[in-house]
Amino acid sequence: MAENWLQRGELLLGEEKQGVLADAHLLVVGLGGVGSWAAEMLCRAGVGAFTLVDADVVDVTNINRQMPALASTVGQPKCDVVAQRLRAINPDVQLVVKQQFVTPENVAQLLDEHRFDFIVDAIDTLDPKCALIRTCWERGLKIISSMGAGAKCDLAAIRSGELWKTEHCTLAKNVRRMLRDARGKHKLPVVYSAEEPRRDAIRPNPAGGKPIIGSLGYFAATFGCYIAEYVIKEI
Repeated sequence: MAENWLQRGELLLGEEKQGVLADAHLLVVGLGGVGSWAAEMLCRAGVGAFTLVDADVVDVTNINRQMPALASTVGQPKCDVVAQRLRAINPDVQLVVKQQFVTPENVAQLLDEHRFDFIVDAIDTLDPKCALIRTCWERGLKIISSMGAGAKCDLAAIRSGELWKTEHCTLAKNVRRMLRDARGKHKLPVVYSAEEPRRDAIRPNPAGGKPIIGSLGYFAATFGCYIAEYVIKEI
């Protein structure tokens, strides 16, 4: 691969910081509408190694917003499709690919497998999300979390902020409730939207389980870009 593929980013970051990104190993958990785009933007910025974790396969309903979701990839594991994409961007990228759920029982083992420079939490299920956050705090690991991107569409309302100061985000509210004993002890950088959720964009799932929540590709992808910006600056 041509040696100068990162030259435009290096003009902004400088050679030393570009080298830091090349040496970094990131853990990205959740490769849906937010995590997949965060992973792509971080790879395009020159991050040299990733551990990618997602248990799901591509569903046809993912096509409107998720990087790995194409008509040709329906039914394939998201982590495998994202890995293929990152290798197509940078053939030299180092990847560990795990098609698995993160659970409160296995999160410690996952975090202990490598020396991660940063963790990207793009999980949309409450218990594993909070378990990941808590375990990162316990180990002093740097983490940024995505809050809810569903039932919203105003890009101007997207914020990078702190968990305890978020507003108009149901997921953030629930995360705060689950982690309330850590308030005043830990901070958590998050990406969230201060827009009021559109209640008419949420409907019950006829099959049961989680409700069906309206979403648009540009909105979730922008969450991913905000995460990528934060991680690049922090690393």
